[in-house]
Amino acid sequence: MKKVILALSAISVMTFTSCKDNASSKIKSDNVAEAAQRDEAGNQVPVMEFEEMEHDFGTIEQGTPQETAFKFKNTGNAPLIITNATSSCGCTVPNPPKDPIAPGETGELIVKFNGSGQNQVSKTITVTANTEKGSEMLRIKAFVNPKNAGPVSPNS
Repeated sequence: MKKVILALSAISVMTFTSCKDNASSKIKSDNVAEAAQRDEAGNQVPVMEFEEMEHDFGTIEQGTPQETAFKFKNTGNAPLIITNATSSCGCTVPNPPKDPIAPGETGELIVKFNGSGQNQVSKTITVTANTEKGSEMLRIKAFVNPKNAGPVSPNS
């Protein structure tokens, strides 16, 4: 029992003496500067701001290809990189810019729709980028008249 008490006393003394050092003297100024730079870089993010989030092609004939450009601006303070753009179906093909968009610069995401479907058609495009939100949702829509059918209005 005496050995156990002696061993615990020795461990306690070593623990308390090792913690006596002034913790602030162990801080390296180089590490503080590096951490400040890292934190500042973490605050720099791109912001993707679209002119419009939805495009309406109006009334089209079935099978008539359509195309639109979603224009956007990087209003953030870091380069904008679009990593992926996908649509809700194979009839819609998004084509994002390949190069980074610098802060203050503009870009276009081209979307092609093959005109398939009938009546009111709505498709979504998900744009994945290095923004704080991580993704944006765009939408295209059209009223598709069947081929060789007389004009049909969306209000009839």
